[in-house]
Amino acid sequence: MKTACVWTITIAIVVVIFSSSAFSQKVGFINSNTIREKFPDAQQAQQRVQSMTDEWKRELDAMQQKVDNLEFEIKKNRLIWTETERQNKDSELAMLRKTREDYARSIFEPQGKYDQAVETIFTPVEEKIYASVQQVAADQGFDILVDQSVQPLPYVNYKYDMTVRVLKNLGVDVDELEKDLQERIDQDPRNQQRESKAPSRRRGRSSRSQEERQFEQPENKPEQPADPRNDPEKLKQMQDRKINR
Repeated sequence: MKTACVWTITIAIVVVIFSSSAFSQKVGFINSNTIREKFPDAQQAQQRVQSMTDEWKRELDAMQQKVDNLEFEIKKNRLIWTETERQNKDSELAMLRKTREDYARSIFEPQGKYDQAVETIFTPVEEKIYASVQQVAADQGFDILVDQSVQPLPYVNYKYDMTVRVLKNLGVDVDELEKDLQERIDQDPRNQQRESKAPSRRRGRSSRSQEERQFEQPENKPEQPADPRNDPEKLKQMQDRKINR
């Protein structure tokens, strides 16, 4: 509903800080509109506000009907009424119009009955959502969570979409949402590129390590016969043979 912006809270809006430390922060995002659409407490609160709004509109319609009826009566009888009767009816018509306008303003003007009802009914719901966002951000190690429904994002990697986790933390059945989220993650080209590059890096490291091991291993060379001159015992035996001859 368009007037929902009245009670939309900004959950962890990004403050862009142009410093080197800002780039090391872990940033994710949520969509608070989706959370409110799926969260039963928010749906019930919306129904209560809608019921009150419908009742106010019925009262305003009834008041407008009185205005329309009197206008028709004045047009029909203006020529046959006396001047005093016409003045009285015109005054009555002006009073009915003013009463209706004042009542409409009291309801729908800023800080009127509608805004007050929305604040009273939705504040507990917003507090639950905010607490859930804080818990998920802490559990997942995020420094910043942006609300996509408040802060338009030209590109997002759905790996960092915490909307489903927030709803799950609130006790909402998210099976279908989880499937849809996983499909979006798998379809993102960046995620596909990272997955395809990972095996090639592992194979490169493995092949390099094998080559290094090959260089480290000593080459197998045929054994050379021992030189008898280096062995005194064999050298003495050779000399004895020569003398005996």
